Amino acid sequence: MHPEQRFRTDPATWVRDAAGRRVRTVDMHAHVVTPTVERLVADCPQKKAEPDLRLRTMGAASVAHNNAVMLPQAAAALTDLAVRLADMDHLGVDMQVISPLPTQYYYWAGRDLAEQIVGLQNEHIAALCAQHPERLAGLGTLALQHPDLAVMQLETAVRRLGLHGFELSTAVNERELSDPVLEPVWAKAQELGCVVFIHPMGCSLGERLAPAYLSNSVGQPVETAVALSHLIFGGVLDRHPELKICAAHGGGYLPTYIGRSDHAYHVRPDAHSMAEPPGTYLRRIWFDTLVYSAPALRHLIDQVGVSQVIVGTDYPFDMGHYDVHALVGGTAGLTAEDRAAILSGNAQRLLHTHTPS
Repeated sequence: MHPEQRFRTDPATWVRDAAGRRVRTVDMHAHVVTPTVERLVADCPQKKAEPDLRLRTMGAASVAHNNAVMLPQAAAALTDLAVRLADMDHLGVDMQVISPLPTQYYYWAGRDLAEQIVGLQNEHIAALCAQHPERLAGLGTLALQHPDLAVMQLETAVRRLGLHGFELSTAVNERELSDPVLEPVWAKAQELGCVVFIHPMGCSLGERLAPAYLSNSVGQPVETAVALSHLIFGGVLDRHPELKICAAHGGGYLPTYIGRSDHAYHVRPDAHSMAEPPGTYLRRIWFDTLVYSAPALRHLIDQVGVSQVIVGTDYPFDMGHYDVHALVGGTAGLTAEDRAAILSGNAQRLLHTHTPS
């Protein structure tokens, strides 16, 4: 598919019900940018250091392509609601759950700056959703480098702004997601019943993944697998059994090779650090459909269950997959009820929303 055609699919491939109506579809993985944040951090040393970091970890060829092609193609979709809504119509998507651009986490920010960054992003996302509440729902961000502040921000995001949860990276600076200092955040997220959407930004393998866009194609699934493993093996999901974790990119490599983690749990005392085998916890986590092929989606469903799979496109970037109806419709062994659950039912249950009458 040519880049200019990424946001158009053939209506003939759309999944339809017995009456011929397209099945309602909710995209849980779609990003927006908050331009005011970029202006706020423009003069910070950490922001000015980003180009050099990207060159070292992504390589000159990938940086050049992103700057010349990928980012300009995504720019309008990230900022213009009319473009976004038109794209959704062309894709057969009824609702997007919009979340921050991961490059805007800015976990390096001090407390005062972090408070401003998060406030601007969450207010911006809430305002976008308020313009089209039937088409858009929102996830915010938190200053997780300041956990006590993050708890207050989460309360505000959900109770005052009406956001459905928050997006976070696979680690917070040097802290893994199982670090004890984050326990109050998990407790608050469970109390509020909100979504915790894990989406990596960068990869800890660094310059080893600089060639050939490996920083994204390999780095993203590695990071997600590591983050989920820390939550599982670190006992976070035992201590917070109602926590609603949603993993981008199909959960990375973890669902593909969960048998190795289960084996370690059974044969090694140091890997027996939680109440149940690791594979059990996959059926308590939600995973998006960003796995690119019907056989891969079938394998993910076999590992985690139909009830835990939701649509995710990664709109509006070139590593996204947009023909979700063809993907779900072409996956073997799914009933009509299964397809409807993946396209919208599971997301509505996760978000506590309902199909309009």
